[in-house]
Order: sequence, then structure tokens, then C-alpha cells
Amino acid sequence: MNWLNLQHSTPLLDFLLDNIEQATVSFYTPGHKRGRGTSERISNLLGDRVFQYDLPDLPGLSLFASEGAIATAQKLAAEAFGADRTWFLVNGSTCGVMAAMMATCAPGDKIILPRNIHKSAIAGLILSGARPVFVMPEYDPLLDLSHSVTPDAIAQALAQHPDAKAVMVVYPTYHGVCGDIESIARCVHQYDIPLLVDEAHGAHFAFHRDFPAPALAAGADLVVQSTHKTLSAMTQASMLHLQGFRIDPMRVKKTLQLLQSTSPSNLLLASLDAARQQMATQGEVLMERTLKLAETARSRIEQIPNLSVLKPEQAITPGFHALDLTRLTVTVAGLGIDGFTADEIFDQKLGVTAELPTWQHLTFIITLGNTQEDIDRLVGAFERLSKEFKKEEKIHNIISSPYFQEQDKGQSQLPFLSPRDAFFAPTETVSIEDAIDRISAETICPYPPGIPTLLPGEKITADAIAFLQKVLEVGGFISGCADESLQTLQVIYER
Repeated sequence: MNWLNLQHSTPLLDFLLDNIEQATVSFYTPGHKRGRGTSERISNLLGDRVFQYDLPDLPGLSLFASEGAIATAQKLAAEAFGADRTWFLVNGSTCGVMAAMMATCAPGDKIILPRNIHKSAIAGLILSGARPVFVMPEYDPLLDLSHSVTPDAIAQALAQHPDAKAVMVVYPTYHGVCGDIESIARCVHQYDIPLLVDEAHGAHFAFHRDFPAPALAAGADLVVQSTHKTLSAMTQASMLHLQGFRIDPMRVKKTLQLLQSTSPSNLLLASLDAARQQMATQGEVLMERTLKLAETARSRIEQIPNLSVLKPEQAITPGFHALDLTRLTVTVAGLGIDGFTADEIFDQKLGVTAELPTWQHLTFIITLGNTQEDIDRLVGAFERLSKEFKKEEKIHNIISSPYFQEQDKGQSQLPFLSPRDAFFAPTETVSIEDAIDRISAETICPYPPGIPTLLPGEKITADAIAFLQKVLEVGGFISGCADESLQTLQVIYER
């Protein structure tokens, strides 16, 4: 069958439309019975129609069936995104990252991955029992940004750990920076093991020539994308793409059956079908418009005093190979304020909400859903911010994430305990001061972007604690700790 000729179709959406026209009486879940039993408050918010399409697994509508509307929609997605096989995810890319690790690693197997990996990968390590070999990403001390791992760093880690079963990388980073994924893929494949890519923020790369190369096109074996982050699917709707022969598709399917809900939302699945159809038929036009909006914002903000925007020509490390130009990272440190303060002003006073504040920057995601009016509002907010803060103050105590402070670029390391062993080990709660030099039992990270500062099985350093305390001090949010005030930490019990 020529799936390319079917890209205008939406098989899952069509199935839902056809089903709702059937005058059958519902004696199956969900309990609201196509909206008739919903709370009036939620109906007033969303309307009645959406609940009519909130259907369970019905004949022809099973997430893991080899035939039916969802299976057809997934085949169309594989064609559109350049994969051999695609699975729809209703548990977000978190589910896909965990599945990727469980499908390639058994308990005790080594997997090579960057230290700035998303916390979902730590969950994957705990579930799979794999032992991480962490590689330090390249770091730009001028911008205080971590980028990608390099091909040389991956090659060095593989030489030191030739028994590794897989390599996972982040592509792009939260700030839109991409590493040399093609060279990394060639290096990994020399060991005949798969390259897994957390491409959560790169689902749009396949649809315009001015984006960095999609990970699949660069040779990745398995790619996880958050279709909801940069395209038009509903929140929590993602995809897992597979190609080549290095990973057994049946193992991926079995793993996803363990991790995915047995009651997947067909509204989320239908939004993936619609997002695929939209990009397959209009993607280049939509991305051209999005790139132009981003370029307008970049050029106008660059003209505002004491502000700068991350640009490809700022690539001073091998870990900065390309940049997603729809990702706008603005350095506000020149105004004498930190990114957390700027973020609070934007959100509470100027009506603009950033995706991510960091010490020196604000990062914004520009997508097909943004308009010229949005860009005008963003630029206007920066103009007001620049007038209010004219470098009369000075940023104090800006520190970088602690996992860069004691490690050499590209150096690989094993934690004291595997995350799985640490997760299941006996623990105790100690004061923050007494936690230094103890082994962490928690995954603690500022969120977003969800990059852990402390991992289960790693030694807790004074720098890590100072970093987390500074995040709280300037108004950041920390997830994963039992004590949200950060007065105590959970550590591995010592006899």
C-alpha cells in the first residue's frame, strides 16, 4: 500500500466520527456515557461534544492491535516521520524514553548516556536495572549552558565500556542546541549497538530544510518525540519511532504494553493522527511561517540594549553543532537581573510566559501556533524590561549546574550504586548539612527542564546542595525531593 497517498486521511478521527453517529446504547466505560453524566462545571468549560468522542477500547480501536484505525494511523505516522515503525504514546515522551531503555537493556547491562539527561531516563534506569555510564556534555562557561555530548566523548566511553548495550543522547537540548548526531550514530554503530535519541523537542525537524537533521535521517535506531511540544497534538501525546534491525520491534511493543495505560485516551491518540496529517500535508508551509516569526523576534530583540539571543555563530564547543532557530534563548544577565526574576516580571506584570528560566536566560518556544501579535507582545515585554533594568544592578552568586564543576568534558563515570539498587535500598532522612558525601536516594531536579541535579546512587556534594538552595532562593521550583523545603534529604542507609 502506498501510504504517502493516504497522508491526507485521518483514519482514527474518521473512526471516532463514524462511531458517534451510531445510535447504540453505551453499557461500557467511561462512566460519563458520552458526556451525559459529566459534571456541569467541566461541561461548561469544555462543552459536551468532546466527551462524545472520549471512547474506550472498542472493536477496531485498540492501541496495540495490528489492524484497525489506530494501527493505520501509526503506519501513516511512520511514513510521515521517516520511520519503519511508529507507536503512539499517551503517557508522554517519558513513557517512550523508559521503553527505549527497557527494550534494549536487561538488569546489569551498561548504557551510555549524557549526564544532562531528562529525569525520565533515570526512571528508565530504575525500571530496566541498567547501569548508566554517564558522559559529561560540552559546557559553555560564557553562556552558562550545557550542550550535547560529542562524538569523541561517545567514542571514548565506548572504548572504555565496549560491553555497553546501547547509547542514548538528547537531541536537541532544551535550548535548541544539537550535537553532531550523524557522527555519533556512525560511532555507535561500529559497536553494532543501537543509538537511542530523546528528540522530545525536535518533532518538527523533518518538515523543513532549515532545521537540524532529524535524528532518524541521521541514523538513529529509536527516536522518541513529544508531538505535543512543538507540533499540534494534545499535551501528553507523543510518538516512538523505530528503524533498522538493531532493536526487536516485538520487544518494543511488549515494553510499551507494560508501560502504557490499558485505558488510553482516544482523544490524545486522535490528536496525534491529526497532527501527523497536518504536518504531512502542510508542514513545510507552516514551518516556513514559524521560522520567519522566530527570525523576526530574534532580530528585534537583538536591537534592544543589554540583551542578546543565542545564535548558531556562538557555537564555541564541539557539542554545539546546529541550532533549532524556532527556539529563542535570550540572555538577560546584561540587565543585571537573573532569569528567574525576569520570568516573574514577564508572567505577573507583562502577560508573557516563557518556557524556561535559568540563571542568565529566558527560553521561549515558537511554534506553528504562534502569531505575529504574539511576537509583538514578546518584543514589547523585552523593551519594557530593558527600560526598567538598565544594568544598574549586578547579578550575584550565579553558579552553574554542579555536575560541570568537578568533571572534565567528555569524561565518563559510573555512579556509586545503580539507580535501581539505590531506589530499592534502605534509606534514612538526614539534615541537608549531614547529607554531604552521602549517597542520594532521591532524584532531585529543577523543573523545567527536568535535568537531575542529584540522582539515586550518586554522592551528594556541597556544590549540588548550594545549587539547589540557590534555585529555591531565586524562586525556582525543585521536584523529586520528599522535603520540598530542602531542609532534609533522603540518603542510602549506612550501617
